[in-house]
Amino acid sequence: MAKYILLDTESTGSGDEDRIIQLGFIVLEGKNAVLHNDYCNPGIPIATTAMEVHGITPEDIEHKPTIEETSSFKMLNTLNSHENFLLIHNAPFDLGMLKKERFEPQMQVVDTLRCARHLFPEEEAHRLQYFRYKLGLYKKEADEAKKLGIEVRAHDAIGDVLVLKLFMRSLLEQLPSDMDFHDKMKKLVRLSNEPVLVRTPLRFGKHKGLRLTEIVAQDRGYLEWMLKNMEDLDSDIRFTITSLLS
Repeated sequence: MAKYILLDTESTGSGDEDRIIQLGFIVLEGKNAVLHNDYCNPGIPIATTAMEVHGITPEDIEHKPTIEETSSFKMLNTLNSHENFLLIHNAPFDLGMLKKERFEPQMQVVDTLRCARHLFPEEEAHRLQYFRYKLGLYKKEADEAKKLGIEVRAHDAIGDVLVLKLFMRSLLEQLPSDMDFHDKMKKLVRLSNEPVLVRTPLRFGKHKGLRLTEIVAQDRGYLEWMLKNMEDLDSDIRFTITSLLS
């Protein structure tokens, strides 16, 4: 039977040199849900801006093992086979962090961020915390957390995984009702591999708050500059800009 792994990480920061300091995931198999959660010490400082987001301090990880030594990382490697599904919100970031630990996913990957862009195209944002409130998921968290023994904290890996579990249901509800669960998950895998035109406003830069369709009419050169100079540009934003400029 296929297993469904809902995963999130927290890290020392978002740069090339940064590493994972918390690995959390829930394994769903049939009606069973098993929690795995470990803090780890990568041996490098945690950026203050990262602490501001997740609240994990150097003292929290001072005596923790390396990620390779944690039971969570060992279990993730055990689960890493093609029949299983790995669900992550903004998968490229977390997979990039895991790659630094020599983890290469063999599982079928569902990027719930890209799926959300496909299935909720008119929403003004597609962040997990946005959907937490937009869809009223926060109202269901207490009961869900009690079942799993989870303390919900925004931006904590396990807190985010719990929200992701609830959000997964919302994504599946957008698919045809005559599809069974496994087929719906396969559909989410396909959507995860299909680029999507971004309709939400930019959250950065001199045109912050404007949609790309608005920017191309006002400042085409800026979009050309973004393509040439922003190597870490979101792949869907890159796809949208390329489509608008063609």
